[in-house]
Amino acid sequence: MFAYRRWWHNEGDEPRYTQPLMYQTIDQRKSVRESYLDKLLKFGDFTRQEADQLAEMRQAKLEREFELAQKEEYVSDLQTMGGAWHGFFGGPEPTHDQPQTSLTSAAATGCLRSLVTFPSGFSVNRKLQRFMSLREEMAAGTRSLDWATAESLAFVSLLQEGHPIRLSGQDCERGTFSQRHSVLHDAQTGQTFTPLKNLGPAAAKIDIINSPLCESGVLGFEYGYSLDIPEGLVLWEAQFGDFWNVAQVIVDQFIASAEDKWGRLSKLVMLLPHGFEGAGPEHSSARLERFLLLTAEHNMQVCQPSTPAQYFHLLRRQAKRRWSKPLIVLTPKSLLRHAAVVSPLSEFTEGSFQKILPDTRQVSEKTDRVLMCSGKLYYELLERREQAAANNIAIIRLEQFYPLSEEELLKSLQPFKKGTDLLWVQEEPTNMGAWQFLKVQFGDVLADQGFKLRRVSRVESASPSTGSARSHALEQKDLIDEAFAIAFS
Repeated sequence: MFAYRRWWHNEGDEPRYTQPLMYQTIDQRKSVRESYLDKLLKFGDFTRQEADQLAEMRQAKLEREFELAQKEEYVSDLQTMGGAWHGFFGGPEPTHDQPQTSLTSAAATGCLRSLVTFPSGFSVNRKLQRFMSLREEMAAGTRSLDWATAESLAFVSLLQEGHPIRLSGQDCERGTFSQRHSVLHDAQTGQTFTPLKNLGPAAAKIDIINSPLCESGVLGFEYGYSLDIPEGLVLWEAQFGDFWNVAQVIVDQFIASAEDKWGRLSKLVMLLPHGFEGAGPEHSSARLERFLLLTAEHNMQVCQPSTPAQYFHLLRRQAKRRWSKPLIVLTPKSLLRHAAVVSPLSEFTEGSFQKILPDTRQVSEKTDRVLMCSGKLYYELLERREQAAANNIAIIRLEQFYPLSEEELLKSLQPFKKGTDLLWVQEEPTNMGAWQFLKVQFGDVLADQGFKLRRVSRVESASPSTGSARSHALEQKDLIDEAFAIAFS
C-alpha cells in the first residue's frame, strides 16, 4: 500500500512550499472517493447515480448535525458510558460512594492462609522460607502485617469477591525490592506456582506480568486495557518512581485528560516507588509535583499511604468504587522492611482509607508546632520526636493529596489552637514535591483560620537529589533538625 496526504497536515496547509515535484504527481491523481468509485463501477453492481445519492444523504446528515451542535440545548451523544461502564461515573468526588473495604476476621485469615498454601512436594527457595514463616504467623494473628502482605491480602480478597486484577511492571512478579514474591519458582524443578491463581473456581482472574523497560508502551497498553474492565483493578508498577518520566506522554494525553477531552473514564493504578534514601537523582523521586500540577476537576487521585492497612484499604476502595478515576500511588522502598511499618490484623477488619492521619499523641498534650508530612519522612520525624522527647510537637500525615478539600484539611487541624506554628515538611527540594501545590491550594484559607503555613525542605535544585549518599545523610539531618528547631520564626 502506498499512502500520501493530498492536503498535507490539514486543509489549510500548503505542502507545495517544500514538496513541489511530489505534489505535481499527486495533483494528477483522482481523489480516493473517485478512485474507489471507479473500481466499484467496474463490478457493475453500483451506479454513479447511487453513489451521488449516498454522498448527498451523508452530507445532509453532517450539515444537520452541525446545525444542532450550534444550539444551546445541544447535548453531545457520548457513548463512552455504555456497555461495561454502565453504572460507573466520573465528575467530582462524591461523598456517598464509600464502599466497605474492611474484611471479617474469618475472611482475612482465610485469605492470608491461601498465600502460604503450596502443592504437595513444592520446594520453596530456602531464602524464602523465613518470608513464608512470617506470613504464616500473620495468618495466625500473632504478627502484624507488612506492606507486601497487606497488598496480597487486598488482591486475594478482591479476587474472591469477583474483581479481576492485572498487574504489570518491571520485575513485578518478585517485586523490585524482592518484597512481593507473587510467583514462586520451585527450587528443584524451576516450575512456577502462583498462590493468587489458585483460590478456587469462583475466584476472578489475575494476570501478573513482568514487562520490559519500555514505559511508554507498557503504560499505554495498560491504560487501554483499563478502559474495558471498570470492575477490575489494573495496575502498572514502575521499577522506580522516577521511570514514569519516559511515559509522561501517556499521562498527559490520556490519564490526566481523557475524561475532560473525550468523556473516557479509567481506574488505572500507577504504583511509583518514591523516597529520598541516598540512591541518587534517578532513583529517588516519582515527581509528585508533576502529577499535582496536572490535577484539576477531580481528574485523578494522588495518594501516598504510610501504613500497610492504608494501602490495603486504598486498593480495595479503588476496585469497589463506582466513581472511576486513575489512581497515582507513591509507594515505599525502605519502609517495606521497616520494623514500625506494620499494621495489626484489626486494622484490616475495621475502618477504611483515611485522607489524613492524625497525630498519635494524647490529645490533651500541649502543642506548640504541627508538622505536616507524608510517606517515610513521617517515621523519621516520629523517631526524632521520641529521641528528643519533643511532646509539644504534633505530626499529621497527608495520605491523599488530591482530591482534598479545604474542609477536610481544616478538620485535621481542629485539635490545635489557632496561631499554632504549622510546617509542611518534605524531603524534596523547594521547587519539587507538594509544597507549591499546598501553598497555592490551601495557604490563604489556612492563614484566614490562623495557621500560617511554612515550609521545611531541601533547597531548590534542578536535580531531584544529590548523587552522594554522604551528602544525602547530611541534608536529611539538617532537614529534620530544622523541623524541630526551638526558635520559631
